[in-house]
Order: sequence, then structure tokens, then C-alpha cells
Amino acid sequence: MREKYYKAHTDLHDEMNEDAEVWWTQALRDLETADHLLNAERYEAAAFFAQQSAEKALKSLHIERYKELKKTHDLVLLAKGLDLPSKLIDLCKELSPAYVYTRYPDAVPLQDIEGVSKELLGYAKEIIEWIRERR
Repeated sequence: MREKYYKAHTDLHDEMNEDAEVWWTQALRDLETADHLLNAERYEAAAFFAQQSAEKALKSLHIERYKELKKTHDLVLLAKGLDLPSKLIDLCKELSPAYVYTRYPDAVPLQDIEGVSKELLGYAKEIIEWIRERR
């Protein structure tokens, strides 16, 4: 009986590590995509993928630490739950709304989408680098 429990627990642990790796890999791909889109002057899409890369990286770390997927698009909630430094939480506050305003043209008009996209990509890179150092 005890052996069965430990096997099931080990299998779950391995599965969660695999899930975390899948989320991490997609975060890096989304970051690369954001970079390509920025260079192609597709600013709204670049901002969206920057937000997505940070979200998936945060979820990856959450899975590693807590062995569960946190289903939310709120980067601040994810960041606070992972005890990110306040500077990175502030970056998450800037990134989170991009999930909405980059997908809906009537959401919030931006004056300088190019500049915003560049900033958001930089923020996502900072968050991902912090997470990379802790994986």
C-alpha cells in the first residue's frame, strides 16, 4: 500500500515537472515571437506575446513550486504568490492589461503602441530572467 502511494506521488511529481517545462518552453517561444513581431512592426501582437510570455513563465514557476496550475491571466496575482520582488510586481501591473487591450481594438486606445510594445517586451524579459535564475 505504502509503495503504491509513493509511486503515485512520484508519478504526479514527474508529471508536474513535465508540465512546468512545457509552460517554460512556451514562455520562451512566446518571448521570441514577441521579439519577431516587434521587428516586423506588428506592435499590438508583440505586446500581446510579451504579456503571454511573462504569464506562462510565471505559471511554469508556480507549477514547479506548488505542483498545480494557477488558472488566471492576472500577472500580479501570480507574481505575488511567487514572492517576486516589488519591482517585478510593478512590471506585472504594466503587462497584465495587455492581455485585453491588444486583442480588442475598442478596449483602450494607445497613443504610442510602438513605445508601449518595446517597454512591455523589456518587462517580460526582466521577469523571465528572474524566473530563469530560480529554476
